[in-house]
Amino acid sequence: MNDDDRTGWQQAFIARVEQRTARMRSLYLRSALARHMAGQYVDVRLTAPDGYQARRSYSIASAPGADAIELAVELLDDGEVSAWFHDVAQAGDTIEVRGPLGGHFIWHTEQPGPILLVAGGSGVVPLVSIVRAWRQAGAPVPALLLHSARAWDSLAYRDDMRAIADAHANFGYVATVTRGGQEGADHARRIDRAMVDEALARLARAPSTCYVCGSNGFVETAAQLLVAAGIPSRTVRTERYGG
Repeated sequence: MNDDDRTGWQQAFIARVEQRTARMRSLYLRSALARHMAGQYVDVRLTAPDGYQARRSYSIASAPGADAIELAVELLDDGEVSAWFHDVAQAGDTIEVRGPLGGHFIWHTEQPGPILLVAGGSGVVPLVSIVRAWRQAGAPVPALLLHSARAWDSLAYRDDMRAIADAHANFGYVATVTRGGQEGADHARRIDRAMVDEALARLARAPSTCYVCGSNGFVETAAQLLVAAGIPSRTVRTERYGG
């Protein structure tokens, strides 16, 4: 049985909306969906008055067991669904959801460590869920998140991740920006071999699992850098979106 067969569409109530960056909003949903695992996603379906339907998949940012499922939606220039979430959706609205889905890009407390997380732009969303689940589990293994975005203001969840890093000595958060000024970021360039080597050195021992999420090009490049740095390809899990 595949993911699409596992569960049907259900109503979800938007409990609240939070602006994360200029182009990303978090929507907190309450529904009867089953408890998700860190790294999973849901399908969302919108239906217009004339019957036209549009469906998209969005990663879950919240930790398993949270009071509400947090979806973080990035506004796309040609995105009809993302535009609705940014321009129309508000607390009190109801949408259709299906899930949770995905069984490969997940983390659970029984997994050995360390873990290395590499995100490009909005690809940080499922990794935030993993970090939150890791914290919820008592920070059982060393972990590090390497996050790349165009600009300092585009680094979604940066304050949350830095707060977790401040509270847990075995968690590291490294931010890099590829355009504009460096501001509070650790680097001002694309993720490269030197940055990967630095992240691996901070983990002290080789990661048991690496999670890479972002655009197709970002994921391809990041995965190649990890393998070139000596990480076995079988330990690299990837999640990608178009662009």
